[in-house]
Amino acid sequence: MDFSGVAAAIHARLPELGERLAERIRSDVEAYRDETIIPFESLRRSCTANADLILRHFRPADAQDPGPARETGRIRAEHGMPLADTLHAYRIGFETLWSEILEEARAHPEVSDAELVARSAEIWALFGLYAEAVAEAHRETTAELTLQREARRSALVEALLTGAIADRTTLWEAARELGMPERGPYAVVAAESAAPGREPLPGIEAALRQARLPSAWRLLPDQQIGLVALVTPTAQNTGLRILRRAHARVGISPGFDSLRDTPQALRFARLALASLPGTGPGVARFDDDPLAMLVAAAPAEAAHLVTVALAPVLDLPAPERARLLETLEHWFAAAGSAADAAHSLFVHPNTVRYRLRRIEELTGRALSDPRTAADFRAALLAVRGARQRSAM
Repeated sequence: MDFSGVAAAIHARLPELGERLAERIRSDVEAYRDETIIPFESLRRSCTANADLILRHFRPADAQDPGPARETGRIRAEHGMPLADTLHAYRIGFETLWSEILEEARAHPEVSDAELVARSAEIWALFGLYAEAVAEAHRETTAELTLQREARRSALVEALLTGAIADRTTLWEAARELGMPERGPYAVVAAESAAPGREPLPGIEAALRQARLPSAWRLLPDQQIGLVALVTPTAQNTGLRILRRAHARVGISPGFDSLRDTPQALRFARLALASLPGTGPGVARFDDDPLAMLVAAAPAEAAHLVTVALAPVLDLPAPERARLLETLEHWFAAAGSAADAAHSLFVHPNTVRYRLRRIEELTGRALSDPRTAADFRAALLAVRGARQRSAM
């Protein structure tokens, strides 16, 4: 009898061997002890199939077949078993099977020590081949499951942001699947993409999670939008700090308590984003400047307001028009202080006062009147918004 007789003798008791292999793995690898993750019957079937794979290798007519090894990797990935634990269990299975082969070989004196040494090298070469198949299948399946999970999360975020989910039970299920609390406060974030499909906030979900702020995101061609749970008293400040580090253009909605209000919050976040001045990075919250949000929400009406409030100024030659509008903006930013406005403009305070009087003379309205100040401020915001839209 040659070595194939040893393999045949062990193969005859394959069901019992598969069970013992499974018990050994459950005993030695802690991750396999949880029946809810890896049912014992599933483990026993896998051990039996892989033992059969190795024993058949010692039959002259049989060729190497990594199919069962790949199946092991796939199933373990689907069960959520880490690859390191999967490979550890696979190595234990090989060690146990080799011990079984050595024990059986003692009953076959025709099998020499030299042949056992040769077969040991052969079986560990097989271990390398099949362990690689396990790892490759595990990685492929994990990647596929990750893509499916991310697609599912993205679809749920889209459904919340568009209002496609309205039923309370379904909202609760969506929140649970996204890892979000059922009740707020929440906020919606909208960030502007520099190019179609490019994330303006790469790694944002992980960064917020590290700060214990659950979030869920969706990437659109022109924006990255997300729902953030403000679960701690300092959540707003923490979230702002993280978003500012991204150096992107970001708008943030007011806080809200019910997921039913997510679509409206998205609108507010986008208005906040639209209100950002210039083209550089910045973070704007809707509640920081409600008037700017109202102007951004109604661009056509705002354009008419510009004509009503500042028409004589807009009719001036471009250089003078630009000086007067810039001075007015700095005056509002300085809370009505000519001295502070002059400091930011690098001019004398009297120059600021002269330019403001020039605006009053042209428009026939006094800046000391609160209604005039409000109209001019809204008109300036509309002018700035029109500039930004024309620059796009």
